[in-house]
Amino acid sequence: MLQLPKTCYIGLALSALAAPSSASEMFASDSPWMLGDWGGTRSELLEKGYDFTLGYTGEMGSNLHGGYDHDRTARYSDQFTFGSHLDLEKILGWNDTEFQLTITERHGDNISNDRINDPRVGGFTSAQEVWGRGETWRLTQMWIKQKYFDGALDVKFGRFGEGEDFNSFPCDFQNLAFCGSQVGNWVGGIWYNWPVSQWALRVRYNLSDALYAQVGVYEQNPSNLESGNGFKLSGSGTQGAVMPIELVWSPQVNGLKGEYRAGYYYSNAKAQDVLKDSNGQPAALSGAAYRSSSSKHGLWLGAQQQVTSLASDQSRGLSLFANATVHDKKTNAIDNYVQAGLVYKGPFDARAKDDIGFALARVHVNPAYRKNARLVNQAASIDDYDNPGFLPVQNTEYSAELYYGIHLADWLTVRPNLQYIRHPGGVSQVDGALIGGLKIQSSF
Repeated sequence: MLQLPKTCYIGLALSALAAPSSASEMFASDSPWMLGDWGGTRSELLEKGYDFTLGYTGEMGSNLHGGYDHDRTARYSDQFTFGSHLDLEKILGWNDTEFQLTITERHGDNISNDRINDPRVGGFTSAQEVWGRGETWRLTQMWIKQKYFDGALDVKFGRFGEGEDFNSFPCDFQNLAFCGSQVGNWVGGIWYNWPVSQWALRVRYNLSDALYAQVGVYEQNPSNLESGNGFKLSGSGTQGAVMPIELVWSPQVNGLKGEYRAGYYYSNAKAQDVLKDSNGQPAALSGAAYRSSSSKHGLWLGAQQQVTSLASDQSRGLSLFANATVHDKKTNAIDNYVQAGLVYKGPFDARAKDDIGFALARVHVNPAYRKNARLVNQAASIDDYDNPGFLPVQNTEYSAELYYGIHLADWLTVRPNLQYIRHPGGVSQVDGALIGGLKIQSSF
């Protein structure tokens, strides 16, 4: 586990803020990069179409009270991102064409895994969203995008995840229930969010300046999730395809930005029923294999809207958001999810780039999935929750998070946060958990 980012970033930022410096210098507070402009070379490369990035996200979580295991401790997980974006119109003369290559590396531990959630069933949300999909290096993006008909048609092909374009949502909160594409959190077996990539094609058509429709086809290949396959390019192991479609409206309401999304996904790969066997009987009692379905589907809605602003700085003000997903009850553990929250940017004149966020979420378990757990226990003649062989019955999990984002420099934001999870993993026998967190977002 790396210790440097946890112990040095804030000190470096504070020392940089102590004295004014040019935006081109290292550690300058008004530079987008910690390492500065490389003596002007970085800006020159940008003008020529070359953009190189190195990003870091680190997250600490500590169980302050409650949870499955009350023994207090803290865990740290993080991610490095190495990216290059090429403007191929500037570089090669290819009209309206871009190329993106991103490699990521994740490692660390998650407080949710054994302290907050009952490890016999795990959890739904995660107190440290940056943890997941293996402690490994991955080819996260490798795509080319080109626009046609004066930008009306936008085609993207290569390796990337669904949440990059569909059901997209910012990731400033630390709890997974408020971060990124939520469909991928509740049907993660088929919808692979960052940092996993797969072969994909996305086609977008701009119906107007504020409205576009898009459709995609994504390889559904569980082997891409394996830690040893972070750079796998072959299609071996492909089971089918996930096909999302979405309508996105981005209006200006009283001059303030908004974004509204409505979408549907369909998977043509076989999916396992959560309760019944091929004869329509509970598989937990019959002992037969769970039957398979020929497809899997669901839908989502999302909304973000800034509702207030300051006359002196329109970027400051209150924004509201809400997201909801609905999933196939035959084949998915989660049948629906809802969340809502707010973010206020620039709460104080002296801290115009800070932000405050608060959100609530509810994750609901499919009744058929709950029934299956009860029947598993019945078949094993176990009814005592404390018995190691008992399969906890999962119902509804509730999450809340409050954070304050401290904008120490344009290249560094630190977000201390408090999270509360009621019925972690949807297990009513697990005490509500209070979690202290710290999220670091930096660009070198």
